[in-house]
Order: sequence, then C-alpha cells, then structure tokens
Amino acid sequence: MQNNEFIDSVAKRLRTSPEQATAITRATLTTLAERIESGEAKDLAAQLPEELQGYAHGPAGETGRFSFDSFINQVSGRAEVDGSTARDGVRAVFDTLREAIPPGAYDDVVTQLPADFWQLTDSAGRYDGRPGS
Repeated sequence: MQNNEFIDSVAKRLRTSPEQATAITRATLTTLAERIESGEAKDLAAQLPEELQGYAHGPAGETGRFSFDSFINQVSGRAEVDGSTARDGVRAVFDTLREAIPPGAYDDVVTQLPADFWQLTDSAGRYDGRPGS
C-alpha cells in the first residue's frame, strides 16, 4: 500500500481531510512504537509506506507500558484532536494497518498490547471474510 492510499483509507474511515488523517496516522504510529518492543516497531516500520516508516520506529531501549486511555490521550495531544476523534482515528489506523500489512505482522503488533486495546484492534472475524464477526 502506498502512502496516499494509506492516508486516504484513514481519511475515508474517519470522514475527514487527508491533512487530519495524516496527523492522526503519524500520532498513532509514534505512540504505538513507544508502546511495543523496539524490534517489533522496526518490523512494523519496514511494512509501511516509506513516508510513514519514521513514525513507527520506537525509542531505543525500554518501551512504555502505558494504559489504553494514556495511549488515546497521547494520540489526541500529538494530532491536536479531541479524545473521541483520537479514539476513532486510532481505530481507523489499526483497520488500515490490518489491510496494509501481512496478517502475521499485524498480529505480532497487537499481541503486545493489553486486552483493553482489543476493542480497537481485534482481528478475529476480519480475516474470515464475514463482516461484523
């Protein structure tokens, strides 16, 4: 998936401008990279369009084990959107990631997140072709 396709997918899901979708995507990837192991963040970055790869590289060393609410708050602050838009944006980014990268790579990322993230990231039913499963 190319960068413009990725951003357009997020924008369409959010019903927002490409500019806001870009800000939310970058904020989500940056925050995600801080939350997962650095090796996994690098693997994720390698699967992304070149323009987004730099946002998915986590910091060297230990990652932050912060809560779902903290994750949303960080995305909200970085993207300069309210909490509800940030939550919807994170879901749109994860849904786009699910389509953009191989299923195994996506699963490797989301399995590092606590269960309270699964409300936005759960891939069960997404791979079996049944909508809403």
